[in-house]
Amino acid sequence: MEKIRRASHAGSWYTDNPKKLAEELDGWLRASGLAKSPGVRGVIAPLFVFRSCSSLCIWNIDPENISRVFLLGPSHHYYTPKCSLSRATVYKTPIGDLPIDLEVNEELKATGQFELMDLQVDEDEHSMEMHLPYLAKVFYGYPVKIVPILVGALNAENEAMYGRMLAKYVDDPNNFFSVSSDFCHWGSRFNYVHYDKKHGAIHKSIEALDRMGMEIIETGDPDAFKQYLSEFDNTICGRHPISVFLHMLRNCSAKIKIKFLRYEQSSQCKTTRESSVSYASAAAKLDV
Repeated sequence: MEKIRRASHAGSWYTDNPKKLAEELDGWLRASGLAKSPGVRGVIAPLFVFRSCSSLCIWNIDPENISRVFLLGPSHHYYTPKCSLSRATVYKTPIGDLPIDLEVNEELKATGQFELMDLQVDEDEHSMEMHLPYLAKVFYGYPVKIVPILVGALNAENEAMYGRMLAKYVDDPNNFFSVSSDFCHWGSRFNYVHYDKKHGAIHKSIEALDRMGMEIIETGDPDAFKQYLSEFDNTICGRHPISVFLHMLRNCSAKIKIKFLRYEQSSQCKTTRESSVSYASAAAKLDV
């Protein structure tokens, strides 16, 4: 029996008009200037893909040989120390539906390490939904299925455990990975006002902090990333999905390198009364 997860943020966070949404996506595709590459096996892209040109790197996908997309997104409203799978059988978008790969879902559920999230929890969370229209557009006409994984507040041991468990899927070239994360949330409303004056303006300090984290992620070392987070506590909302992904790449046989392509901030903070969110996008590509 079909169980539908609605596009619950369409009409508020992005348009629910199919024609307008398709036109917007086509326009951003043309503006990206990025050629599709068959070697790209995954992306790290912002949650707010409709507010940031950084998200355009998600277009750097050749859908020809991809039949399955794993979505890893952080949990904003529901606390769990584990990873959760969807109870839905299909995710709706205004421009097309994306069916869940029920076989892989069952395979992961059988490990005993995954929770099943209620449909309300699934629909309340935006971190994966915001990537879905992009994926529906990129894979239009292709028989792709998705495996959404809501990544909870994992400790270091569980990040490594899930990374080892999911690594085998990286070795299947028909699989693609979409990791959802914004970077620094800066300002008093986020309870984070780290400022290193040696970089000059506040927004320059934020960028230096983010780029330090981005460079560490590019090394592929989850332990170094964990140390960076421990030292600076940068408010990267997808820190746990990124960490799991780094452990996946560490434990798979394929040689895959992460490279950040775009970076921007929602505003350039100059005083402590201001706030901003950083957006960074990376491609994970076969290293040949």
